[in-house]
Amino acid sequence: MKAFLNCSHGDAGRVHATSKEAEVLQALSQIIDPDFGMDIVQCGFVKDLNIDQQDGHVKFRLELTTPACPIKDEFERKAHSVVTALSWVQQVDVKMDAVPPRPIQSEQDRPQGLRNVAHVIAVSSCKGGVGKSTTAVNLAYTLAQMGARVGILDADIYGPSLPTMVKPDPPVLQMDPETRAIMPPQFEGVKVVSFGFAGQGSAIMRGPMVSGVVTQLLTTTDWGELDYLVVDFPPGTGDIQLTLCQSVAFSAAVIVTTPQKLAFIDVAKGIRMFARLAVPCVAVVENMSYFEVNGVRHLPFGAGSGDRIVRDFGLPNLIRFPIVADLSAAGDGGRPLVVADPMGAVAQQFMTLGAAVVQEVAKLKLNPRNSVRYDAERHALVVDLEGRNFLLDPAHVRRNDTSAASINEWTGEKLNRSDNISDDIQPDTIAPLGNYAVQILWQDGFNQVAPFDLLDSLEQLDLDMRQIRCDALTLAVQEEASSAAQKILSMAGSSKQ
Repeated sequence: MKAFLNCSHGDAGRVHATSKEAEVLQALSQIIDPDFGMDIVQCGFVKDLNIDQQDGHVKFRLELTTPACPIKDEFERKAHSVVTALSWVQQVDVKMDAVPPRPIQSEQDRPQGLRNVAHVIAVSSCKGGVGKSTTAVNLAYTLAQMGARVGILDADIYGPSLPTMVKPDPPVLQMDPETRAIMPPQFEGVKVVSFGFAGQGSAIMRGPMVSGVVTQLLTTTDWGELDYLVVDFPPGTGDIQLTLCQSVAFSAAVIVTTPQKLAFIDVAKGIRMFARLAVPCVAVVENMSYFEVNGVRHLPFGAGSGDRIVRDFGLPNLIRFPIVADLSAAGDGGRPLVVADPMGAVAQQFMTLGAAVVQEVAKLKLNPRNSVRYDAERHALVVDLEGRNFLLDPAHVRRNDTSAASINEWTGEKLNRSDNISDDIQPDTIAPLGNYAVQILWQDGFNQVAPFDLLDSLEQLDLDMRQIRCDALTLAVQEEASSAAQKILSMAGSSKQ
């Protein structure tokens, strides 16, 4: 009769059922995830542990945070090695797996097309001609080669690049007649969407129309289940960029620059924009950094822009790409270089960039999302901000609106009188606005954008005092209702007489 032990707990570190399980988990706890700084048991990666004590057969699954984990092969090798080293173990089966895509926002806050997209990655330069689109396309295909499900959106309506760099068949966007969703074409396993695939080339239209088209492409496309959606931002820091960041919560941004000082000035504006919108920048790509002749490295555009960005803004990863004719030729030919030459030196550099993006995004997942909700019982806004939880008075938030509707942008003078706002005002709806703010529709019809920085700066409510006030308000309402009922009874008695 064989004896089997089975553990299917998500956090296997809490299982104490048998000494054999404990031995296996103790062995696996030697493997440290370098990004999280914890062992794989603490991280909850060990799943479905099954032990056949008679045959010494151990089976388990390692469920990582992403299928594109750059060290998954190392995890598998180490897990097999440390468990095999146990004296009673005869056979080890390790199955590598990844957490299914988890949406970046809650169900009610996400556009329909993005409901199964785990992470949205912005690739931005804020300056044209630095190789941003080349970086975005090759990054997308690198992530796909690492095992992830990937899509890419070309958000440049005025000059779309994607139709030149990839050649899907058919090269057109199609619409589902029932759902009215855009069905993206695919090229080499990656879903690709661009205004250039709409059959109209580049656009000649005003800014607000462009923002609407970009939003439609992003949110009404049926992306399906994706681990990463790469968005190739158009140059600049204007309406289109702001609209994109307000339409969806971006997980991270990759900044593309060149070594010149002029490029640094423009890119710095973009980094500040992302910082204000609470989109973390996880890597800097310095394109056209150098070229080599007979083993000698030359710097035609100087040096220092990428280093300065990393130093001034504290960004964690700097990846330099050389001037290589094959890189631009592959893009012009409709087949990205990482697809055409996946083992080449440039493809290996993109693998370094892909690994940096995957690792930084995985670390960011541990950070709690900021949120705001209304607690009717306490008549308070409950704010969860970077792991902190506090209460705010709704009326105080409403009175401290900083938009142009409440404050004269030239003089700083308040346009709305605070005493015109009721102490008992309540929000009708609260919705996230990207990563950086919430949009509050109040009972009086006023629509307020409340940045998390503003909410963090306001005076917080004391929980005990708030409860006392709520109790007092409840008592006052009850007394008023009782008094009204007595008056009605009194009037009824008088009418009978």
